[in-house]
Amino acid sequence: MPRPVTVGLNGTPASLAAAAWGAREASIRHLPLRLVSAWEWQPYSHAPLSGTEMPEQWSRRLPEEAAAQLTHRFPDLDISTKQLTGPPPEMLCREAAEAELLAIGTAGLGALTGFLMGSVAMATVAHTHRPVVLVRPEGTPPPADDADLAQRVQEVERRDTGGPVVAGIDLGPTTDGVLRFAFEAAAVRSGDLRIVYSWNPPVGYVQGIGGDLRWRADIAAEGASMVRSLLEPWSKKYPGVPVSERAEIGSPARHLVEAGARASLVVIGRRTNRYWPREPRIGHVAHAVLHHSPAPVAVVPQD
Repeated sequence: MPRPVTVGLNGTPASLAAAAWGAREASIRHLPLRLVSAWEWQPYSHAPLSGTEMPEQWSRRLPEEAAAQLTHRFPDLDISTKQLTGPPPEMLCREAAEAELLAIGTAGLGALTGFLMGSVAMATVAHTHRPVVLVRPEGTPPPADDADLAQRVQEVERRDTGGPVVAGIDLGPTTDGVLRFAFEAAAVRSGDLRIVYSWNPPVGYVQGIGGDLRWRADIAAEGASMVRSLLEPWSKKYPGVPVSERAEIGSPARHLVEAGARASLVVIGRRTNRYWPREPRIGHVAHAVLHHSPAPVAVVPQD
């Protein structure tokens, strides 16, 4: 049985954007879509609900209403819903373990200020061992109660149609997982793939302006050669995916955010620690990209 594309919903415009993205992704990958919401009982909680509706009822209604709207846009898509009881990060990680990928929404604050990363999103990204895609709504979202999923789907399709997949690599242990996910994402979109490899040399690596320029050129050429060698077997596996690469000196996060400004998807890696699994880490580059990339960001964990 194929793994589904799973989307976590919490009733915000950002989560509706994630639902639209997840539906589109499930459709082009020919996978089922699963919409989930998590409800955790909290004493003395005051949920912003109307009338006499209880938080548990509201949580159950979210995926059902989103599924009904998405069915009109994707009539052939196998959509299921699920309401979970427990801490949202824990529940989302559990669902991600059975999914091809997990999509969750984050609030957008603009290209300069980036994402408003909530505690649920950060905890889920840091703990899950499956790819997680962070999606934010484009433009100014309407109020959650009046949001139209059809509009979100149109935004996703517009970005997917015109933008390449951008992948950031570091030639480290996360590279294989990032490239596998990025090539597959570009292939299902029939789009281009752009590889970004950048690094900051140690302070004092070279001395003098002339020496600095020569060393920069030499290091960039050496980096480009390593990247091309790394990409060769993947290009053979995905011959229909046009690939370009950039090897530059400078901030990896800045280069990735710039390259992903018009991308359909940005793919980055996250190193997991098999020896200390209870001490998850996101990494400073991934953290910066998650906060500032205007495009959806896929975080691929790998030992």
